[in-house]
Amino acid sequence: MTTLLIEAKNLSRYYDDYCAVDDVSFSLAKGQVLGFLGPNGAGKTTTMQMLCGNLAPSAGEVRINGFDLLDQPKQAKQCLGYLPDIPPLYKELTVDEFLHYCGRLHKLSFREINQSVKLAKARCGLSDVAQRLIINLSKGYQQRVGIAQAILHNPEIIILDEPTVGLDPIQIKEIRSLIKELGNDHGIILSTHILSEVQASCSHVQIINKGKLIFKETIDGLNQRMNTGSIKFITRTAINLDCFSDISGINNIEKSSETSYLIHHDNNNSPIESVAEIVVNSGCGLLELSAVKKSMEDIFIGLTGKEEAK
Repeated sequence: MTTLLIEAKNLSRYYDDYCAVDDVSFSLAKGQVLGFLGPNGAGKTTTMQMLCGNLAPSAGEVRINGFDLLDQPKQAKQCLGYLPDIPPLYKELTVDEFLHYCGRLHKLSFREINQSVKLAKARCGLSDVAQRLIINLSKGYQQRVGIAQAILHNPEIIILDEPTVGLDPIQIKEIRSLIKELGNDHGIILSTHILSEVQASCSHVQIINKGKLIFKETIDGLNQRMNTGSIKFITRTAINLDCFSDISGINNIEKSSETSYLIHHDNNNSPIESVAEIVVNSGCGLLELSAVKKSMEDIFIGLTGKEEAK
């Protein structure tokens, strides 16, 4: 049976007349890493703050591990680990001093603090820098310290807001690997505007734009969408598109210009050979024929572009 860790229902947040988050509903189960994707200003951080109890929703409700966040805030927040977009670090402390302090804030016993700090340092790769001042660490290591404080009390849910912003490629790879590992034992929400972040780290993805949730899917489902194929071909002279009506698997045909075309088809039944044969036999002159695969960027721009048009 799936254990639901977060249930957000009809969340909205207004700032005067401006609606930052508009009727958003979703859930998170144990073992899921949910990529919360959207352009800057889409409402990601506002949603994260409402899920953590840092910001009250104008409407809607949030249940954290079965606890109502408004009615039972202490019990709900004990189940949460949160890394905001700017890590809340006391940089004049060493890594050990800071993590022990966080342990006391969580009201862990002395023995629990020692065990939890040791485990968090090991999971986040901080054991070798435990005695160094946080201010002297690289941004990547400071981000690791931020994640360590979020998982210190072994919460069921970990919420990470833009955890790899400003990191170099090696640091990004290490943080992504850590997130995937943590996803085995926790439920994780990863807020980002970086598309590759979601593909590399997440099991599920949802896209928010202008405060509205416009897409929810598993990564497997997303990959299936990306694998929905297209064929681009260019002819010397215009071709009658009725020629392709008998080919199975074609969803639609776009005419990019007088002699340039894009055929969208089911991924399980690529008609590229049939298309090539028909074009050659038509006498219109086949100048170019190539398979086109959708990228995540194509899907993202297509979805957010439709919302912009609306």
